[in-house]
Amino acid sequence: MKKVLSFLLSCTMLVCMATVLTGCGGSDDGDVHVFYYNYSDTYISSVRSALGKQLSDAGVKYQDYDANGNQTTQTEQVQTAITKGAKALVVNIVNTGSDDAAQGIVDMAKKENIPLIFFNREVSDKIVKGYDKCAFVGTDAAEAGHLQGEMIGEYLLANYDSFDLNKDGSISYIMFKGEEGNNEAIYRTQYAVEDANKKLVAAGKPALTFYDASNNDKYLVDQQGKWSAQAANEYMTTALASYSDSNNNMIELVICNNDGMAEGAITALNSVGYNTSGDKVIPVFGVDATDAAKDLIKKNKMAGTIKQDAEGMAKAIALLAQNALDDKDLMDGTDSYNKDKKVNKIRIAYGKYLGE
Repeated sequence: MKKVLSFLLSCTMLVCMATVLTGCGGSDDGDVHVFYYNYSDTYISSVRSALGKQLSDAGVKYQDYDANGNQTTQTEQVQTAITKGAKALVVNIVNTGSDDAAQGIVDMAKKENIPLIFFNREVSDKIVKGYDKCAFVGTDAAEAGHLQGEMIGEYLLANYDSFDLNKDGSISYIMFKGEEGNNEAIYRTQYAVEDANKKLVAAGKPALTFYDASNNDKYLVDQQGKWSAQAANEYMTTALASYSDSNNNMIELVICNNDGMAEGAITALNSVGYNTSGDKVIPVFGVDATDAAKDLIKKNKMAGTIKQDAEGMAKAIALLAQNALDDKDLMDGTDSYNKDKKVNKIRIAYGKYLGE
């Protein structure tokens, strides 16, 4: 009997030690299970950090999962969490090109009556409306593109001639899209150029021209769907081998749909003497206002970015998660947020960032 009691005591001590070492975020039996499409995404990393703090400060046990860009992995992770007894699911969906993946997760949550919160990577209104315990926290996908386009147009017009390097009267640009089938990437690609052109044309300047006339898409996309600095760096390095000062056709503007790709493009520009500490500068624009991007702007290596509020998004997600745990309506206490009128969707506002 003494041996049994001693064994049980040892087990209890090990469990306690594990709890101290792992904290809320490492708990295998967390009440809130959070599924990220990819930990390596810079913006998502910021959301993860902010959300972890919000949940920990509220005393909520949670567990994070990294799908590493694989929808099958994420779907299996959700099923595992449900089996563990998850009380709330928070999902940054991997596949956004169709409703199939999101619908599969909704079906699993609905079957077990578990509240489900999608965030950042938008799911359709139909998906959210299909389950009364489902909501979405994100942004207005088009807003970032509109703001970036306005910012680019205003920036170029402030000193147009200095950006027209080959003095042909127009500005040539390169565009890094990020991911095919993603609404944020689609709208940013479209409106960043369209709205910049509106500003330019209204001021009597020609519209922007894509640097490569043979590219009918007028963008370059990360084939891995990761919006990565590496992909942008490789594309930019290749482009600069043909489009350069020596050929009198230097790319004169870089537009990136996130700050990670902007970093990669800037590294490539640095390698040919641009955007260092000298006077040779190509304006580079991104989206997210990451700390790295803010530092690049401060150093005059990057022109501007669009702030995507990671802390604001995390705060809204945490509120909905707490509502789920308290068995309240998911949207309880959200009147101060910008919400869609006909569906449970909260929109976190973007903002222009040109430095502090």
